[in-house]
Amino acid sequence: MRVVLAEDLFLLRDGLVRMLEAHDFEIAAAVESGPELARALAELEPDVAVVDVRLPPTHTDEGLQCALEARRKRPGLPVLVLSQHVEQLYARELLADGSGGVGYLLKDRVFDAEQFVDAVRRVARGGTAMDPQVIQQLLARQSGNDRPLARLTPRELEVLELMAQGRTNAAIAARLVVTERAIAKHTANIFAKLGLEVSDDDNRRVLAVLAYLDHGR
Repeated sequence: MRVVLAEDLFLLRDGLVRMLEAHDFEIAAAVESGPELARALAELEPDVAVVDVRLPPTHTDEGLQCALEARRKRPGLPVLVLSQHVEQLYARELLADGSGGVGYLLKDRVFDAEQFVDAVRRVARGGTAMDPQVIQQLLARQSGNDRPLARLTPRELEVLELMAQGRTNAAIAARLVVTERAIAKHTANIFAKLGLEVSDDDNRRVLAVLAYLDHGR
């Protein structure tokens, strides 16, 4: 699996390269700036891009914008974005086209090798990997008594948060120590209460939930 990695901090970039190579990823390119990233994505056509939001020369959202432009030219390009802080606008931009694997992780997560590598693999396969803190902030925006989330039971809220992170029913069942059948029932109830179309496609259901949490009223 070929990866293009963009991170301007040398030590972090080098550490990520070593971590990914240790888990059988091929590093097609490891770059430190927006222009280098744009060239690498256009010329190398990787299986997945792992991109820091803020890259030289602007140190604003250059990495994200390069990734979004690459997705416009190559629809469905899997992109995992790394950020120092939760910035919901960036998450919304990344999710906007609704196609291909996408992920948004805080940089703190990269120090957990198993969690980070799992996120890269999930995104590369076309799945979704959203940082729990992003999900928690989106949930908080929708948690008033007059909002549909108020209709969910505490267990359904747990399932919703794990679903929005990109976890499958099997993974959620293992995490909550219940059966897959129980999780399937919870997810059906969640979709019904939120007025969302039921879907067996893991990525599509995550995008639907995130779109609801970000825009629903």
